[in-house]
Amino acid sequence: MNQAVRMTRDVKITRVADVKARFEPLDWPWAKQNQDEIAANWQRRLQKTPKMFNGRVLLLRDIEVMPELCRNTYFEVDYADMLGWIDLGHPDPTIANGFAMGALRGSDGAFICGVMSGDTANGGRVYFPAGTPDRADMQPDGSVDLATSLTRELFEETGLSEADYHVEDEWIVVQRWPAIALMRMVTLYVPAEEGARLIRANIAAQDEPELSDVRIIRGAGDIDPQRMPLFLQSFFRWSFDQR
Repeated sequence: MNQAVRMTRDVKITRVADVKARFEPLDWPWAKQNQDEIAANWQRRLQKTPKMFNGRVLLLRDIEVMPELCRNTYFEVDYADMLGWIDLGHPDPTIANGFAMGALRGSDGAFICGVMSGDTANGGRVYFPAGTPDRADMQPDGSVDLATSLTRELFEETGLSEADYHVEDEWIVVQRWPAIALMRMVTLYVPAEEGARLIRANIAAQDEPELSDVRIIRGAGDIDPQRMPLFLQSFFRWSFDQR
C-alpha cells in the first residue's frame, strides 16, 4: 500500500475468502528515535492503569487486499512502543494496528459488543472482543495465525468456547488507517439477549475480567459515537445497510 493511501482516513470494507499473514522483523525507526517520549507516556499510562504489562505485540507494516485474498506483514514491538505511537497521534503513517476480531452476534442477528474494563488500556470503550496479535500467534514457518487469535481473544474476554458459536469462513477487512480490523462473523446458537446473559455470568466468574459489561447492537440507533472506535461505527452502518 502506498504512502498516499495509508494516510487517508476514508473507510474501505472488503469481503475476502482468506487472510494470509506473515512475520518479518523490522527495526522500527520511529520507536528508536522517540524512546524518551514512549517511556514518559508509559509511565503516565501506568499511573491510571497499573496492571498493564509491557509485553511484545505485532504491528502491521504492509497490507494488500485483493478480491479473494488479504495479505498482511507484521513486525514485533514493545506494547509501550505501540501505546506511545497511538497516544502521540500515530505519527508514523506507514504503520497500522491490524487485528483479528470476531463480529459476535446472536442467532437473531443482533450484535454483542463488550465494554472494556477500567483496568485495561481502553477502559470504557465498546467494541467486539479482539486483541493485537502477539508472539502466541507466530508460527514456526513465519506465518501469523489470525484465526486462532480471534477465537482465543473471544474466549479470554467473554468466556465463550467454540462450542457456543459458529465462525464464518469469510473475512471482512475494515480499513480505516491506522486501524485495520480483520473480522469474521461469529454467530451464537442462542439469541443475543441470552448470549449477553451468558457472557455477563462468565465475566462475573473471572478473577480479572477484561470486560465490565456487554452491549447489544440491533440497529444504527444503538451505535455509540462516543465509545465506539470509528472503524466499528463504519462496520455497523455497512452491516445494517446490507440487510
